[in-house]
Amino acid sequence: MTIGVGGSNASEQLALLSNMCSDIANISLSEYQQRQHDVCQMMQQQGIAALYLNAGTNLYYFTGLSWSASERLVGALLCADGQLHYLAPCFEQDSINDFMLIDAPFHGWHEHQSPYLLFKQLCQQLDINGTIALDASAAYFLVDGLIKANPEQQFISAEPLTQACRMQKSANEIALMQRAKDMTMAVQKAAAKILRPGITTTEVTEFINLAHQKVGASGSSFCIVLFGIASSFPHGVKEAQTLKANDWVLIDTGCLLHGYNSDITRSYAFGEPSEQQRRAWCSEQKAQLAAFRAAQIGRPCAEVDKAARLSLAEDGYGPDYQLPGLPHRTGHGCGLDIHEGPYLVASDQTPLAEGMVFSNEPMLVLPGHFGVRLEDHFYMSANGPVWFTQPSPSIDDPFGYQQA
Repeated sequence: MTIGVGGSNASEQLALLSNMCSDIANISLSEYQQRQHDVCQMMQQQGIAALYLNAGTNLYYFTGLSWSASERLVGALLCADGQLHYLAPCFEQDSINDFMLIDAPFHGWHEHQSPYLLFKQLCQQLDINGTIALDASAAYFLVDGLIKANPEQQFISAEPLTQACRMQKSANEIALMQRAKDMTMAVQKAAAKILRPGITTTEVTEFINLAHQKVGASGSSFCIVLFGIASSFPHGVKEAQTLKANDWVLIDTGCLLHGYNSDITRSYAFGEPSEQQRRAWCSEQKAQLAAFRAAQIGRPCAEVDKAARLSLAEDGYGPDYQLPGLPHRTGHGCGLDIHEGPYLVASDQTPLAEGMVFSNEPMLVLPGHFGVRLEDHFYMSANGPVWFTQPSPSIDDPFGYQQA
């Protein structure tokens, strides 16, 4: 039996877990204020008059106000001179005030009124006549409504602004992600130990959700549990599977800590791996390490993806996106969004810089057989990449118990 897999049950493993985040601090008010200052300086340099932040992670990043996007306009207008104004339905004012971290004027609209005309009136009140950058995560109906109601304004995508600010994480952000990933690694280890013949992927998913709660998260932000051939589908299949002896297992899961994501994948055998599985697992491990070594300050993101694909090609997989091989990008940026720019893919020439955070997951897919995904994240320090979690050391000891 693979070391660290099986031999326990859900109640035993839940009893061994405890809150892991009671001593971790959230982002401070001063850091949110600094973020606003930084983006306002960028707007002034680029001749942008204001930035509209829609409900979601951009609003949270710049203001600390956590609010989910919906069919109603909720957001904030940040002017280049630093003025901040919130916009939301009138009936949400008390809730907005409750969630508000940075005090600023509230502008409300009633259900029979147009939020887009309210936006126009606010721009007139503030004498905003220049370019307005719109949150790229805003739904089309919002962007369309704003453009039609404000034909005299010039609108552009805010993505260059928001990504420029968000892609290099602060020490506080990295600390939050470190803890979130430590929490998910503890959950991954616990999930492996509850595996037994007859357990379903649904049962494992339910356990992982409870385990994330036990370590201090609100639950799993997502969870993919796959057995056997289903593991060759990168994001899963619609039907649950039941575990059998010597089945292949892939578990990909994460949680949120103060809005910041973890995302870790482990692949291993429930029993004895076949020679084909052993060979593929070792190739995946080698490709993940090749990508990590290629991640150096100043080099483009694309080179990290290239290194992983070349490593797999050396072992007879691929090349490029051909199967059996790596069908998707090697990695993605991660922070408040689990997938955010920049990306470790051939089309992304963004130079690697200190503070960037990436997943490293050059998944190897063998259609009709199984898939191997080893996913750990790293951040860029001044001296190069640093792992948040140590990669899986071997197919026989995927959690490194023999190294402890």
